[in-house]
Amino acid sequence: MLSDFKSQFLEISRAIIPITVIILIIHFLFIPDFSLSHAFQFIMGSLMVILGITLFLVGVNLGLIPIGNAIGSEIVRSGSIPVILLIAFLFGFFATVAEPDVRVLANMIESVAGNSIDRLDLILVISTGGGFFVAASILRIVFNVPLAYLFTAGYLIVLALLFFAPQEYVPIAFDGGGVTVGPVNGPIFLSLGIGVTSVLGGRSAITDGFGLVGFASVGSVIGILLMGIVAS
Repeated sequence: MLSDFKSQFLEISRAIIPITVIILIIHFLFIPDFSLSHAFQFIMGSLMVILGITLFLVGVNLGLIPIGNAIGSEIVRSGSIPVILLIAFLFGFFATVAEPDVRVLANMIESVAGNSIDRLDLILVISTGGGFFVAASILRIVFNVPLAYLFTAGYLIVLALLFFAPQEYVPIAFDGGGVTVGPVNGPIFLSLGIGVTSVLGGRSAITDGFGLVGFASVGSVIGILLMGIVAS
């Protein structure tokens, strides 16, 4: 665990420190009233970001990924399609509800749109769409359906819904698809797919275990577009 923490800390530091230095240089050159106290607060905040992301990634490696692998392998061993679909949907739904990016988007939309778009409704729609398409992705792996077929069908549905959805919901839908999968549920979805392929003979973890992340995003886009059609 200590070696994992050290490697993650060094990797995150190499990514964050150059950005921090550039921002400090720009502020000192172009913002005259940028004081040393502001710089100190910014540096402390950057250090907290490095430490927070490091601890999060260590937690992902120690907890979320092994759990996703275990659940993915066990639901397939049950041999029951309804059980597989139910568990995969619940897994995708609650993991998306817990995703911070989804909550940030919902809060910002509610602050701009007022009462016209409810924050909780948007979170539930995004999570339902993501959960449904995670379940569909697991079913695709079980029945060995080419991923291109599912993406083609999904985006054809999106294109069809664009003609009926209110214009204000279209950009929200695509932003919703972008935030559906983030640092919390992304590793879970990936490990879930790999766990499913690990117990199916003749399947490749590379070609069959991936695709859940992208497909879950399509589900959220469709869900928000449908939400707009119903609301209108």
